[in-house]
Amino acid sequence: MTAFRETYESLNLEPQPIRAHLLACTTVVFGDDYYAGHRETINLSGLVQINTWPMPGFETRVDDSGRSEFEQELISAPEVGIKGFSYELDDRIQLLSNPYLSSIGLVRQIAPGKNFPAQMHIGRFGILETSTLRLTHRNTIDTYAVIDNIPPYTKPLTRPYHGAPRGDGPFDIAHAPNVLRGTTLPEAWYPADDDNEPIGITPTMFFAPSAAPFMSMLVDPSMIMQTSMEGTIDVEVNGKTEHIDLAGDHLKAAGAEILLFGPDKHDDGTGVVAQMARLAMTGHSDALGGRVMLRASWARPSGGALGEGSEGSLSQVRFPSDLHIDAEFELVTQASTLYAANPVRFGGKLKDFEPAGSELAMNGTDTPIISADGAVKARLTGARFTMGDASVGE
Repeated sequence: MTAFRETYESLNLEPQPIRAHLLACTTVVFGDDYYAGHRETINLSGLVQINTWPMPGFETRVDDSGRSEFEQELISAPEVGIKGFSYELDDRIQLLSNPYLSSIGLVRQIAPGKNFPAQMHIGRFGILETSTLRLTHRNTIDTYAVIDNIPPYTKPLTRPYHGAPRGDGPFDIAHAPNVLRGTTLPEAWYPADDDNEPIGITPTMFFAPSAAPFMSMLVDPSMIMQTSMEGTIDVEVNGKTEHIDLAGDHLKAAGAEILLFGPDKHDDGTGVVAQMARLAMTGHSDALGGRVMLRASWARPSGGALGEGSEGSLSQVRFPSDLHIDAEFELVTQASTLYAANPVRFGGKLKDFEPAGSELAMNGTDTPIISADGAVKARLTGARFTMGDASVGE
């Protein structure tokens, strides 16, 4: 019978943990009242480690029905944890593994003797930190995916859903293969003590069912650029244009995260594929009612390219080099979240892999900004950004 062990051996995988970059999204309800709290969808990303076969303790076994299966453990460490920026908190949030409660899961054949597609389950026990909060939850958050390979990497610019809904829901979604989805929500998060035990019975926030119910997927980029950003967007509201100053600090998980995929990481031939995996820049708009945040869509990936398109590897990119991205922008306001009706094309010259000082500007046509139901609320007529301090690594 074909077994997962043979799959690993055919790939010549060494007995070592898998390290990957994780893109995640969750909807959070703030406060102790799940029904009346403020709801926010937050994009997150960070490095994770998966301990799995053939590491000791995670060997393949066969159940009574003849299906091969093995266990795995997901770890998110403090120094590289899964991070995002919260509009409501005006602060970074970071999801970590609970060192006292392992996030253990299972990969299992769906059909006996056939490795893929397979079921993947992980029960998540986490810690959520901000600059002022440390929270944990009482019950496991079960997550589920149907996977086509090990590791279950998704291709660059893969959509997490079949389709691209607007709005935070909750409503039914159809998540794509190799995308983990939380299946036991809502889950309350409580203040934690030094042993990561929840304190009391009054929660501080909830993970909630939504269009992004604690979803995540693994990608394998050649390089990760997390950079501070500042700049201006021009928004036309009721016939008048307002210039909105925006900024985001990458040390607070704001600014931008851009992933670069060399030809060995995608199947589109030569050239370097770019993806703006995360964006969070905040400012103030009189026309839109106060504080606003520009973010990148989770449902619609923001893709582009770096270089001339003929490079056979990331190392062949010559600088300064053209970077362009078709950005799927969303604009969070105090009243609601608005969505660019079309991808916004912007780009510029990237000075180097250390991007400080590089400028990006919108170079496409004006784009309507619409509500979740499609009503036009404003128009985006311009955007200019400067990249600042950055953390860059392979």
